[in-house]
Amino acid sequence: MAGLQIAFSTTAVILAQTFVALPFLVVSLEGALRTAGNRYEAVAATLGAGPTTVLRRVTLPLVLPGLASGAVLSFARSLGEFGATLTFAGSLQGVTRTLPLEIYLQRETDADAAVALSLVLVAVAVAVVALAYRSPAPPDGPRAERERTTPAPAQGGAVR
Repeated sequence: MAGLQIAFSTTAVILAQTFVALPFLVVSLEGALRTAGNRYEAVAATLGAGPTTVLRRVTLPLVLPGLASGAVLSFARSLGEFGATLTFAGSLQGVTRTLPLEIYLQRETDADAAVALSLVLVAVAVAVVALAYRSPAPPDGPRAERERTTPAPAQGGAVR
């Protein structure tokens, strides 16, 4: 097809992993966007912010937690994937063999090597999850600003 050779290449591995993992990112990001609504974007546009500024200063800070969790879910899903990779990209040592494929193949011949590789895979997964969920700085988006400027309700006393 037009001189492109994708099968049995690194590109095929990337395409297979993307095909398997992208739905996790899309669903997480869609949920974050639906939850955030478009009120803040509308206000920012009304106040004169351009589309790029609205995206960078309003939308992204609002959906960043959903984007981060979607990325972690996608990474976790692709980390253990070998079916799509094996089917689409094959298992060429040094070219398209991913760590899960290597663990699977080592299991047949050298169980100790398979366990060691599995521990490497688990260590990588734990490191990525720890980096993704380290305690972030307080949000600096519109919601945080509103919470800082909203007066506290009066305590005691009856409302008349």
